[in-house]
Amino acid sequence: MSDVGIKVENLTKNFGSGDSEVRVLENASLEVKKGEFAALVAPSGAGKTTLLMMLGCVTKPTSGKIWLGDELVWDENHWSIPDTRRIRREKIGFIFQAHYLIPFLNVIENVKLIPLTNGWPAEKAEKKAMELLDYFDVADKRDAMPSQLSGGQNQRVAIARALSNEPEIILADEPTAALDMQRAVSVVKMLREIALERNVAIIMVTHDERLLPYCDKILSIENRKVVTTTQDAKKII
Repeated sequence: MSDVGIKVENLTKNFGSGDSEVRVLENASLEVKKGEFAALVAPSGAGKTTLLMMLGCVTKPTSGKIWLGDELVWDENHWSIPDTRRIRREKIGFIFQAHYLIPFLNVIENVKLIPLTNGWPAEKAEKKAMELLDYFDVADKRDAMPSQLSGGQNQRVAIARALSNEPEIILADEPTAALDMQRAVSVVKMLREIALERNVAIIMVTHDERLLPYCDKILSIENRKVVTTTQDAKKII
């Protein structure tokens, strides 16, 4: 088993065709190892969310290769796996700017949903959900509905849900945009701890440069390519 969490080689993404074709990424490459926490930054419209959705096996690239762990999932011009939904359910945890908790399910039901969908026994799913809720200090809210929680509590539950399938990879799209600075730093510190403690590769899209020192790598999109800057986040943790 290698230590690669996410690896991309020569990834290209075009929208449209002919005179209306727009190239968002061109021969972009990157690598994030297991246990690393990377920030993805670029101006609006540069392709950050598009890149995240390709890594999440939601959007098809135009060409290139994508590995998630040891598994080649996109090979030049086609998915090299029969079921992208399986990859999303089993390998990937998604976190978004909005929490997207299911409003008619309570907290523990939201967190248990993905493991149950993956075929986990109910007792195991319940145990994992409570472990995560306790980790994020919202165990006392297990029977509460999302509407009864604060914004910060909802985001903690959403992160717990993203971890409920024990993913190898977490893709976070502006997870702190709706939070004040204090709560944003708290969430980012949690993500870094998750990367280290659970050996998860994390990529977080952010516009907030104040959060970058907490990350191991900064991935930026420049001239349709990905530029990687490595730094020592341990200095401020």
